[in-house]
Amino acid sequence: MTKVITALKLSDSSYSHVLDIAADKIDIADWLFNLPNDEYKRCCPPDHVACGATYTDEGKRMSINVERIGETLMIQQYVGEITEKHHCRMVSISDAFTPNGRTKVQIIWDLSIKPIDADHCEYTNSVIAHPTEEFLAFLKEHNVSFETAAAGRQAAGGDHNHRETPLFAESMKRKALARK
Repeated sequence: MTKVITALKLSDSSYSHVLDIAADKIDIADWLFNLPNDEYKRCCPPDHVACGATYTDEGKRMSINVERIGETLMIQQYVGEITEKHHCRMVSISDAFTPNGRTKVQIIWDLSIKPIDADHCEYTNSVIAHPTEEFLAFLKEHNVSFETAAAGRQAAGGDHNHRETPLFAESMKRKALARK
């Protein structure tokens, strides 16, 4: 069992994007679990590599994402803790393939929509990364301080999130408009 160190954060970023569509027309869960692979790639080029959806053995919805965050290739196996129309909270013990080798981190991805008025809503994309015990041992083995690793992850993760948030939001809007 992978032990997550929730008292430490590698990164924490949150970005929002306003859409000119009513909130009740957006369905985050439907978008997320039916996202075509090529559309995922368009939502943060060249970082996004592939995506898919499946279920855990217990029947919980999952989103599988492969993407680059800075120099690290991430294989994320997000399990849906909340999978609602206007809010999804996804948690992954992710494999991180770094230039120094492979390790694991926990990623919490929170996607939400809130109404602004009858014709506008705001999408928020939040991502928090926590180290695992394995990750801390990996840092020690490679003589890298947690502070250095966290600063690198914050910069790379924040940049990635900043670029993908408006593209995810506009993708959700396109899907909503196609349902008419």
